[in-house]
Parts: sequence; C-alpha cells; structure tokens
Amino acid sequence: MKKKDPYAALRFKEFNIFLLVRFVLVFGWSMQFIVIEWQVYSLTKDPLSLGIIGLMEIIPALSMALFAGHIVDQSEKRNLLAKCIAAFSLISLGLFLLTWPKIVSDWSTNTILYSIYGLVFFGGFLRAFFGPTIFSLVALLVPKRVYPNAATWNSSTWQMATVLGPAFAGFSIHWIGVHWSLCIIFGLVILSFIILFQIPKKPILNPKIGEPVMQSLKEGLKFVFKTKAILGAITLDMVAVLFGGAVALLPIFAMDILKVGSEGFGVLRAAPAVGAFLTMLITAYIPISKNAGMKLLVAIFGFGVCIIVFGLSSIFWISVVALFFSGVTDGVSMVIRQTILQLKTPDHMRGRVASVNSMFIGSSNELGAFESGLTAKLMGTVTAVVFGGTMTLITVITTGIVSPSFRKLDLTKDLEAHEKED
Repeated sequence: MKKKDPYAALRFKEFNIFLLVRFVLVFGWSMQFIVIEWQVYSLTKDPLSLGIIGLMEIIPALSMALFAGHIVDQSEKRNLLAKCIAAFSLISLGLFLLTWPKIVSDWSTNTILYSIYGLVFFGGFLRAFFGPTIFSLVALLVPKRVYPNAATWNSSTWQMATVLGPAFAGFSIHWIGVHWSLCIIFGLVILSFIILFQIPKKPILNPKIGEPVMQSLKEGLKFVFKTKAILGAITLDMVAVLFGGAVALLPIFAMDILKVGSEGFGVLRAAPAVGAFLTMLITAYIPISKNAGMKLLVAIFGFGVCIIVFGLSSIFWISVVALFFSGVTDGVSMVIRQTILQLKTPDHMRGRVASVNSMFIGSSNELGAFESGLTAKLMGTVTAVVFGGTMTLITVITTGIVSPSFRKLDLTKDLEAHEKED
C-alpha cells in the first residue's frame, strides 16, 4: 500500500470550502446549545429541565430520520443543505428575540421556557436532515480513495468547532450575557449560508429517482441490518452515548458541585472536544483501519471509565482531565465509525444509511441527555453519572463476548479496494 498523505482531502478546494462552512455552522450550533442549557437551568434550577431539552429534539429527529434519508438521496445536496441552514437561522433569530430584555420582563418564566422548547423541537426536524445531507455531500467533493482521510478532517473540523464553540459560549455568557451571545450565533449561521454557495451544485447519483418512499426506506434499513460492520459499530456507540451522556449535566456540576460558574462551565464543556480533536489530528497521520473492531471496543471501554472518574470527582481539574480523556477515546470511536460508513456505503444509499446512523448515534445524544436528567432527578447527579459509565462498560464487555466477528473487524482490505477502484 502506498504511503498515506495526511493532507489528501485538503488538496481539493471544494472540500476546504465545505470544512469552513461546517466549522462556522457547528461553532454556532454548539454555542447555541450551551447558551440554551445555561438559560434553561438558570430559569428552572431543575436538572430534569436539561433532560427535556434533549427530549424535545429527539422526538422529531427520530420520527423524521428515515424520511429525511429518502429525501436526501432524491435531492441535490448543496441546495438542500442551504435550505437547512436557512431554517436554522430562523431558530437562532427566535432564541435571540426570546431573550430580549423587554420580553424577559413581560413574559412569564413558563412561557419563555415553553417557547425555547418549541424552537428546540423545530430544530429536531432540521437535525434529521443535516447529518445525511452533510454525509452525502462529502462523498461528492473528494474521490473514494481519500474517503477515510476526508472523514478524519471532517470529524476534526466538527470537533474543533465543538471545542471553541462551548468555550466561547461560556466566556460570552460571562462577558455580554445570554441575549447578545445568541445574536452572535445568528450572525454565524448567516455567514455559513453565504459561504456555502462557493460550492457548485452537485449531481444526484441515485438511479432510482421517484422511487416509492416505503420501498426506499425498506431498502435502506435492509442494507444497514445485513451489513454487520455498520450495524455493530453504530449499535455499540449508541448504547455508550446513551448511558454516558454526562455532558448534559455539566451546568449542575459547574454551578452546584464544582462551583466554577459560567467560565468553568465553558472549560468543562470544551474539554471532551479538545481531547477528541487532538486524537483526530493524530489519526490523520496514523490511520487506525487495522484491527478497527478491537480498537473501537477498547476506545468505548476507556470512555466509560472516564465518565465514572468524572462523576466521582469533586476537584475541578480532575474533572477536566477526565472529560479530556473521554474526548480522546470518543475521537477514536468517531473516526473508526465514520470510516466504516464511508467505505461500506454505496453512493446512492448514503442519505438513508446516514439517517439510520443519526437515529442510532445522533439522536442517542439527546436521548442520553434525557436519560441523564431523569436519572439525576431520581438518583442524584453523581450517582446518575457513575451509573451511566458503568452501563457503558457492561455494554462493551458484552459486545466483545457475544460478537467475536466484530472484535476481528479490519478495514485494511476495504481501503485497498477503493484505492484500486480510483
């Protein structure tokens, strides 16, 4: 096999433009999530209210996911992403208006809270389209031989944005308050919309345009469930994210347990993304396709251990270190999973496969947030986090025992096949 070029995907201009769009958009999106969490907990002082944020997003995201995948596979990807960003800008504008001082003083707390939940609910519908559209568009910007490298840089860009977005949000809340922080977010969304049009429209590769919806959905589900590598990877990660969703409780740790305020909250929220980002940069130079199954199991086991350490810690810097290494292990998991999806998914089914992935992984973040909020309400915050980490460890051990074929999963041959194809 030829020596790997760690910058292979970055040598394509359109892919660089796409990375810029994604960075700006995710930076704003991650900022917005942090600001909403802070505002909601400030209004309610109730951990369950943080879980409800996740629930409000997961209901429409799950209900629309498969249909979104069908629409993505039938649509031109650049314009579809533009429509999603335009709709997202309306959510950002709505949140900005909801925190206007006059509205805050004139409206009741419940009215503001329910309005925030309503906008988050609308965002859940968009979430169903964002993931499949972005996943499908990446495959149209670079040749197949650099899919793994593109997956690494794509994930790294996402992680960089989620490093800087939450950290900036924490400082921004402290410096200019929630209201003007949301104004910045609205501006970022508009900027990403403008930059996107530097990428020309792309061809639709699906040979079955106009295929009946139910037949299309059935075909997508059948492909995922018969492709054991894809099914195993996303199922394992789903359970880990579901029970390891400690980040949803970070406002409680920052305010009530570690007592570090909004600035400390930003640091805690950014720590996992810093670890994941650094890991992804390393994987650009050291591919992890060999023995991918075992590496994925080890990574998620390590993630569970880090979550337990974080839950038990009452010292700020120990908590930061635990979250940092949870990001390191999650970064390995993300790169392996994205590489599996890119290498094993045919072009005409990318939207539907990505939608199933979003149902398993993306939505499990929100469901994990609800699970964390609910268990924190029932068990207490610390016990809930330790419980989640323990369940992650049990899941990994069980998967490793009952699925020896997944332990032996290796992506080297798939990568060599794509290099010969190009």
